[in-house]
Amino acid sequence: MSVPRVVIVGAGFAGFHAARGLQKYAPGAEIVLINPTDYFLYVPLLPEVGAGILEPRRICVSLPDRLPKVKLVLGTVSHIDIDGHRVEWVSPEGRRSAMEFDRLVLAAGSVNKLLPIPGVAEYAHGFRGISEALYLRDHITRQLELAASTDDRDEREARCTFVVVGAGYTGTEVAAQGQLFTARLVRQLPALRNQRVRWLLADLAERLLPGLSPRMSTTAERVLRRRGVEVCVGQSVDYAGPECLRMTTGEEIATRSLIWCVGVRPDPLVDALSLPTDHGRVEVHETLVVRGRAHVFACGDCAAVPDLTHPGSITGMTAQHAQRQGKLVARNVAASLTGHDLEPYQHHDLGFLVDLGGRKAAANPLHIPLSGLAAKTVTRGYHLLSLPGNRTRTAADWAINAMMPPRAVQLGLVSADRVRLECTSPLGSRTVVERPQVA
Repeated sequence: MSVPRVVIVGAGFAGFHAARGLQKYAPGAEIVLINPTDYFLYVPLLPEVGAGILEPRRICVSLPDRLPKVKLVLGTVSHIDIDGHRVEWVSPEGRRSAMEFDRLVLAAGSVNKLLPIPGVAEYAHGFRGISEALYLRDHITRQLELAASTDDRDEREARCTFVVVGAGYTGTEVAAQGQLFTARLVRQLPALRNQRVRWLLADLAERLLPGLSPRMSTTAERVLRRRGVEVCVGQSVDYAGPECLRMTTGEEIATRSLIWCVGVRPDPLVDALSLPTDHGRVEVHETLVVRGRAHVFACGDCAAVPDLTHPGSITGMTAQHAQRQGKLVARNVAASLTGHDLEPYQHHDLGFLVDLGGRKAAANPLHIPLSGLAAKTVTRGYHLLSLPGNRTRTAADWAINAMMPPRAVQLGLVSADRVRLECTSPLGSRTVVERPQVA
């Protein structure tokens, strides 16, 4: 009797936890994970990498180390034959390969959500992966150092102006961490001692963190405004150029830094599968089985999972849903191989967390509103528990930086051409923009 093969596409929150669970629940199956990189990226801490608080490898968890019973295939999936039970991929060196499967788990995730705004694709930079975080850290450092070396007042002000579009989890945290980062840098540059560093956070929504409670939104806005961040709700970018942008209000802002954190959409691979979709996401039953395809499962951002806690709706594209769906899909795939009943997905959120940098955060664990140091303690404790590896190193970085703030230098490891804002990022490099709920 042949050994059943389970192929997982993508190693984000959903794919990683699906593979991790299958090691336990399907010991007799061959588990194959196809992903462009050899690590799982813990996206919620990405803003701290961009601000120099954490080293990038702290949030990159080795797949071979954490998934010893899983066969890792480095590559980007190029084609899937659902009915033929066959998946094709391209390796990092351009070699094409294919493999047959008995069960398929689609955990392809999402890509940048671009709006039809002139200049955004050319001059904005996203914030979804390690490369973008490293580039942003270098870019911010470079802008302030160039500002310190010029006598042109207009150029100096433009280089000291940073615009973040999108006031969800990512945009709010990037603005919060970024403002503290530039404040540290200015203290290292005597020429900028009296120079204002301007941060703007813009969103068409009526308030920050529109998907969360008004109390958390108010807490985040209060912290940001006290630090001097300009919170521009009800407006966004109308046009972007290399040295200037125009807001929907008509205001023109001279800047060299436009950071795009508007949101995500399902990976384009979904469109090529000829499967039923809902808002671009693969339709699945509450058991995460794709409609009409009993041998195919989908979870995470690319799946339209019915939300049994809110009948008639689908679950949000958040890391916490993806993680929990990945754990469930592992149990259900194993059950399908042995003929057992499948479980439905149901999750009641237990709260949300937003890290605002320094000693500030906003959280409502178990729906108990917290702010300040208490919220910060809960937030960091949650992240340490959720990290599947590198916990000691991450905690050590936090402790060291609390006593000795990091000194910024330009490493020049990532060029601007490598982080152009794209909406067709490699399949499997799932980086959820939204922050997780409290487990």
